[in-house]
Amino acid sequence: MTAKRDVPLLSDLMPWSVAAPRLGRAWIMAPDTGSLRARWDALLRADGAAERERLFRPSRARTLDTAVGQLPGQATATGRLARLVPGEAPCPEPVRVRHGAYDQQWLLPDHRLIDAARTELWRVADAHQLFAVEQPRVPQDPGPALTVSAVLPVGRRARVRPLYRRPRGTEPNLAPGLLRLLGDRLGHPVTAEDAFAYLTAAARPGGKDLAVPLTADPALWARAVALGRELIRLHTRGAGAGERPRLPGGRRPYVRAALPARGLPTEISYDPDEEALLIGEGRISPVPAAAWDAHAGGVRVLAEWCERRTGAVEPGTLDAVRPAAWPQEWTTDLLELITVLALLGGVLADQERLAAALDAAPLIDAGELAGAGVLPAPAAARRPASVLDHHEEGPEGQFALL
Repeated sequence: MTAKRDVPLLSDLMPWSVAAPRLGRAWIMAPDTGSLRARWDALLRADGAAERERLFRPSRARTLDTAVGQLPGQATATGRLARLVPGEAPCPEPVRVRHGAYDQQWLLPDHRLIDAARTELWRVADAHQLFAVEQPRVPQDPGPALTVSAVLPVGRRARVRPLYRRPRGTEPNLAPGLLRLLGDRLGHPVTAEDAFAYLTAAARPGGKDLAVPLTADPALWARAVALGRELIRLHTRGAGAGERPRLPGGRRPYVRAALPARGLPTEISYDPDEEALLIGEGRISPVPAAAWDAHAGGVRVLAEWCERRTGAVEPGTLDAVRPAAWPQEWTTDLLELITVLALLGGVLADQERLAAALDAAPLIDAGELAGAGVLPAPAAARRPASVLDHHEEGPEGQFALL
């Protein structure tokens, strides 16, 4: 590795960031929509106010009497939960979210249920948006420092940097002047999507923040952008115009022994000789070792995925309202996750080679960015843009003031 250089930080290049939404209660998120609808119904049909409160699990931020407005873009009611009547309050329509580095789940998008929703993220979450998610670092953790999601990321301690500051893919969340400077140094125009792909491929841990070595070599830049686009495709499972990830024929995982039709399996293991994932009596193969070995946040990804679906829950709580047997949709999601992890394992070597090439290449350092007026980014770039261009319903059905 070359001598230490003044490498810019991701927090300077993508100035606006928001902590990921903090839910405050686990039961409002589930791997299937049926469980969420059943939990909502159980909450409303609770026997008396005290039982409804127990099921709800109030916090300092949210109780049954909390009055809050709608989440942006969500057509949910705003009446106090304590007043809801069974049969007259439809369940909020679940939305897809990312939990942790790789898990995709469903969430009840109701502001009355979420402790810290981060409404500024909901305002810019649409089909054009991508989110760079800085993963919490754990000592000796081989997991990714940065992931990308096409749906809203939720969970503790993660930091979210949207690609765009406004809906419909407008106003990139990049330091003003960065794209122009990169275009001048590389000799060709650079789009926000190019820069985002480059950041995805090149970002690396750098102390408390992520560092991004910016190359001035056009060929190395193109190589990093291509790698970043592949990482984005895998992390988002081909969302948008991307092709859904698939392993080559003969290497695609299949269910070789069915998962139980009754009860939820609680044991998961791996047979390296047979490349088989064993879930109770169920068997899936081939599962490449790279998929089984994948870690994030200090834990094995596939083991945690199963634990979130089949792990022990407290009886009599809304968390305990879940499928009695393994649903087919879980199998579909698991096969896709195995595919993504296996392909990412192969891309990891390319990312390591890119890092070595960047260490030996001429770089655009933080000093040059400062000299060009790109850094430091203005304070306004670190705050959310004003995007309230339509009415949002406030507490108890009132309209929020514009």
